[in-house]
Order: sequence, then C-alpha cells, then structure tokens
Amino acid sequence: MKNNIIQKIRKELKSNIDLEYKKGSYRFFKEDIKLYGVRVPLVRKMSQKYFFEIKDLDKKKIISLCDELLKSGYTEESVIAFDWMYKIKNQYNKNDFKVFESWIEKYVSNWGRCDDLCSRAFGYYIFQFPEFLPKTEKWTKSKNRWKRRVSAVCLIYSLRKKKYLENAFSVADILLEDSDDLVQKGYGWMLKEASNIYLGEVYNYVNKNKKKMPRTALRYAIEKMPKKMKTELMKK
Repeated sequence: MKNNIIQKIRKELKSNIDLEYKKGSYRFFKEDIKLYGVRVPLVRKMSQKYFFEIKDLDKKKIISLCDELLKSGYTEESVIAFDWMYKIKNQYNKNDFKVFESWIEKYVSNWGRCDDLCSRAFGYYIFQFPEFLPKTEKWTKSKNRWKRRVSAVCLIYSLRKKKYLENAFSVADILLEDSDDLVQKGYGWMLKEASNIYLGEVYNYVNKNKKKMPRTALRYAIEKMPKKMKTELMKK
C-alpha cells in the first residue's frame, strides 16, 4: 500500500508538470527548492483524491506516508503531506508534538513550507494543545531561522479564533529586532492577522515598539490597518 500510493502520486505529478509555472516559481525563494512544477490547486485536488484511499488507515501509517513524501524534498509532495496531516487533526494527541518538531527541523527549509505547515496542521495543533506554547516560544531564540519564524506563524490559526494574543505579543517582544528578514515578515504577518480582530491592541503594541521594529516587520504588521493609523505608525 505504502509504495503503491506514493508511486501513483509521483506518476500523476510528473504527468501534470507545467514548465512555465515551474520556471516562474523559483523567483519566490532565495533557497534552493525542488519542484515538479505542478500548480498548487491541482496538487491539493490530488491530495484530496488520494486521501480517500488512505483515510481508513491508522494514524501512524498515515504519518509514515507523510514522512515518505517529505523525504523526497519536492515541494508538491510536502504540500500533500502537510494537507494529509491536517486532515487527521481530530486524531492529534500530545505525543504528536514530537512529530511536528521533527518535521520542522528536518523538512522546513523555506518560508513556503513553514507557512503551509503552520497555517493549518501545526497551527491547529497549538490551538488544541496550548500547553506547548512555552516550547514554541523558546524557538524564538533558536539558531534555526525557520524555527524562529514558526514560533510566530504557528499562532496565526489561534489568533483567527480569538485566542492567545498575549502569547503573540510575547513572541513579538523576543523577535522584535531579529535581523533575518524572513523572521521579521513572519512575526509581522502574525501581528497583521491579530490586527483583524484586536486592532486597538495591536496598534498600541506597534506604536510602543515601532522605533525598534525593522521597517519590514512594521510594514507587514500595519498592512490591514486603516490609512490614518498606518500613517501615524510609519512616523518614527
């Protein structure tokens, strides 16, 4: 079953390569990436189709299939793996934190993978098991730039559900002057999402810290605010 389903996925991916799309995709990443060159909406349709073939397997077997896809290094296979992991979200338990941490350390190698994993599967996990928030907050001090970005982006799911604003501010406090632009964009995005619900609180936070915030983070954080607020916050 394992080899058969993986082979079928890879065969279909290879038969749907769009060379023009593939060529254009590379410009979005500074890192080296592996691509078949299949458009994301089609990859997600494939993910849904093949999940029906495995949905009755036990969780360990599904995670093993996800791991096999991730090992290939191909972006499209990681999209399917992270999507499958989200589809079994109702089976998550506390032991699964080790799986997520392992994947972040081994397979999250660019902002796309970070955000794909965190905006759904890992974001939902943190929403469901907030006792792990102290651990993800410690990642703000990691030498691994992606773990630092994850520490912020993994909160976006919860913020959209009106949870953990204070945790988001704590993470932003630590990442505030981070020199990595992709980490800056990550916590800036987190604050932007928070502003959709907690506009006043985020405005006050940014206003208090804007002299320390890198311009990149600041622009991301205030992107969805009213024009008058943005004008005020852009004044140093």
